[in-house]
Amino acid sequence: MDLSRNNLSGKIPEQLTSLLGLRVLNLSENHLTGKIPDKISKLALLESLDLSRNQLWGTIPLSMSNLTFLSYFNLSNNNLLGKILLGNQLQILQDPSIYMGNNDLCGLPLSDKCDSDVTSQSPMPVGGDIKKDDGTHEMVWFYSALGPGFAVGFWAFCGVLVLKKAWRIAYYCFVDEMKERLLYSCLFARR
Repeated sequence: MDLSRNNLSGKIPEQLTSLLGLRVLNLSENHLTGKIPDKISKLALLESLDLSRNQLWGTIPLSMSNLTFLSYFNLSNNNLLGKILLGNQLQILQDPSIYMGNNDLCGLPLSDKCDSDVTSQSPMPVGGDIKKDDGTHEMVWFYSALGPGFAVGFWAFCGVLVLKKAWRIAYYCFVDEMKERLLYSCLFARR
């Protein structure tokens, strides 16, 4: 669908995202304003997307990284801001010109570094996490969940043994049998 140079104005209609079989969408060189719809990822078969030379603003929706068939992509000359996405297919589209003219965009492939890139220079794996940080947030959650997780797991196991006599007997018989097998195999291996 090529609707370029048609003096279209207003927001990109969300109804476009219901055209699930759409492979090419060109809305370039119009007077479109507003944000790129978050539901753009519903256009899963999209191979070409050109939204250049409009007055679109806001961040690039995270859902755009789900467009895995994109071979042509252009967001140049808008008013977009924030970090450029690098997940899945967008990782392959590394031509800086597809983002030029958006003075508040940062990150690869542009030369403007984002604030979070100053501390961490490691490349993002394909399909990786879009947000970069120093990992302290995840470590805090890990350690704060470690104790309660251990307690729940321990009491789930031991609680069943305390409350169910038949399971307790079966478990101790199993442990005793394993001990006997190990002892027997060690004695047999020495001979």
